[in-house]
Amino acid sequence: MQKKNFIFLFLFLISTNTIFSQKDGYWDKTRATTEEITVSARDRIVIKTQDFPEGTTEVVYRITLLDKNQQMVGSLVSVLKAIPDPTGISQGSAGAVFILSKISGDDKCKYAVFSSDQLATQYKESGKTDDACLVQDTPVSKDAKRLSTEKSTCMRSNSGNLWFGFESKNWIMNQKIILEVVPWVDNKLSRGWTLANRKAIIDQCKTSNLAQKMTNSDDFCVCILDKIQTKYKFKEFQKLLAVERTKAFRDFGNSCFGESSLSKSVYDDLRKQAAMLAKQGMQGEAITKLTTIINDGKATALDYNAIGSSYVLTKQYGKAIKFLKEGEKLDNTELLIQLNLAHAYLLNDNFSSAKAIYKEYQSQNVTDSLSWTQKVKQDFAAFKKVGIKNDDFERVLKLMDK
Repeated sequence: MQKKNFIFLFLFLISTNTIFSQKDGYWDKTRATTEEITVSARDRIVIKTQDFPEGTTEVVYRITLLDKNQQMVGSLVSVLKAIPDPTGISQGSAGAVFILSKISGDDKCKYAVFSSDQLATQYKESGKTDDACLVQDTPVSKDAKRLSTEKSTCMRSNSGNLWFGFESKNWIMNQKIILEVVPWVDNKLSRGWTLANRKAIIDQCKTSNLAQKMTNSDDFCVCILDKIQTKYKFKEFQKLLAVERTKAFRDFGNSCFGESSLSKSVYDDLRKQAAMLAKQGMQGEAITKLTTIINDGKATALDYNAIGSSYVLTKQYGKAIKFLKEGEKLDNTELLIQLNLAHAYLLNDNFSSAKAIYKEYQSQNVTDSLSWTQKVKQDFAAFKKVGIKNDDFERVLKLMDK
């Protein structure tokens, strides 16, 4: 009974390991390399693999030396059907133990792997393996390995193929070598979205109008990239007309902007920037930030108040009145708007309109702790500080003291 439980637990651990480590890709069996090579005694030979498909991130290869008339029991392709994830090979999953051939002859050979035809040719002529990306210098009768872009220079530097160089260690008889190479294709990368291609899309996104409104546009641009990758292969996207690519960016940008919290955070950032600029006396720059919010239809009553205040401080009283009246439509109970509107009328030589507002709210507070009269005095002092003077300031203060 204990033995059965142990076996069940072992199989469960193997299956869960495969499930949780599984990568999103497939073994490309149609472009696997299977070569039966005869190497003459004391000779060297080079074999080029089949072209690896776009998106290949790793390969598994197996080398088996056979005696005369021996036949392979099972191909590497058939073995890999039991291993849906290449990481299982490194982790020792159930199928991995069968990677090495069940049979091999007594002959042995050395081999090396190269990432270019030129390096492989040099090896064939000289036997030197200095430039090989992998060298098996101890003669073997069989061998199997996994090469990945993460850990092997063979895969990081290859041009879509690998070259296997073999050197016979049999001084008398020919050798029969079976070389099998199966590529693993990453589903996402098979669509052509390499690191460089993805970075190009991100860089382009960051120059867009929407992205430039954001303090940090990383999440926004990654969202656009994900949508483009899902809809198009890279080559398909590159073949679009310039206007079609621009439309795709705009449509995906609007979608990403609207479906997340990005919209709120962007306008909150603009408000913070505008407030900071206004506090530093950079009213023109503050107006630019607030204008973006207003033009996008995202302005609140307080946004209209803020831009109205900046227009007053830059002596653009007509514009101040215009935007403050728009803010009043959104909230006619906001006393900060009423106060700035009174200031704008006063400085625009419309004392009667200003007087009516000053008198109407003089008994109220503009905030929970600041009275209307106190705020008027603060504002008049601020106006004088930036060079805005008006003979009616004292007249207004006396008016509210009555």
